Amino acid sequence: MKRQTTRSAKRVTSSDVAFAAGVSRTTVSFVLNNRADQSISEETRQRVLDAAQRLEYRPNASGRALAAGRSDIVLLSIPDLPMGAGINRFVEELAAALAAHDLTLVTHLAGAHGTPLPDVCATVNASAVVGFSPFEPETAAALRRAGAEVVLPEGHPDEPIMEPVGRLQAEHLIGRGHRRLGYALPGHPNLRAMAQERLLGAQQACAEAGLEPPAVRVVNLDIIAATEAVQAWTRDSVSGVCAFDDDTALAVLAGLRETGRSAPADLAVIGADDIPAAALAGPPLTTVVFDLRSAGRRRAEAVVSALIGGPPQSSPVSGRPYIIERRST
Repeated sequence: MKRQTTRSAKRVTSSDVAFAAGVSRTTVSFVLNNRADQSISEETRQRVLDAAQRLEYRPNASGRALAAGRSDIVLLSIPDLPMGAGINRFVEELAAALAAHDLTLVTHLAGAHGTPLPDVCATVNASAVVGFSPFEPETAAALRRAGAEVVLPEGHPDEPIMEPVGRLQAEHLIGRGHRRLGYALPGHPNLRAMAQERLLGAQQACAEAGLEPPAVRVVNLDIIAATEAVQAWTRDSVSGVCAFDDDTALAVLAGLRETGRSAPADLAVIGADDIPAAALAGPPLTTVVFDLRSAGRRRAEAVVSALIGGPPQSSPVSGRPYIIERRST
């Protein structure tokens, strides 16, 4: 029996468009690149556009990059963390803002396994690589060797960028008169490094106020762990809890209900990240939030500025956090 082979459809080229429109490839290039310095009649221009649409022509990315001197790809390195509402808001805004400048966002989940970031950069021919925190100097150098013109942000990778969250949480509770605080760590191991930075901020705020360090408990997202944490804090005379994030804070609120207690009467609770469920909690959750939509736009502006030779932007992606005050504190 004769073997049948499946052949992929031939990619439509500018030559195909030129043949269908009855013009030269040069004319097709002028029309599709919207060259204002060329005199092309409206009738010819429309004929080319109609042919391109009919044939479903897509410009070749490599050829377009060669003509422009760089690609239109921006590579975003996303940390190996659960994808929460905050990260999603940032990615959506960054992609939209870059698209307004004809740049395309490609994401890469960083982690111990999989293709290294510089290899991904070379594969997709990225002109810029963006991270949530400064890249290690050797990583930034490897990304440039892989073809990236712009690597953001640059700075000191070891500098904590989440410490202000915990500090702001603790200062809010201390300002409300709480003298013994607790801190709810997340159970997910990939969140521990970020959680330790936020905890450090809370510890510093307590030290500056002359208070004991927060009583730390790991709160998994289940009712048993949350109930045990609430009971332990009650025994330790804790009156206010800083939770790593809103999911953890919601677990603490559930633990309060399970033990017949409530916030803020028995235990004030403050979260972080302002997930959609925070405003719907019982009671609505006070939280610390970054304006990640604005941060996405700012990072896109920094990329565009750097690609056209502007000054480098090294501010942290998260911007300055602030508190949304609701009834849980």
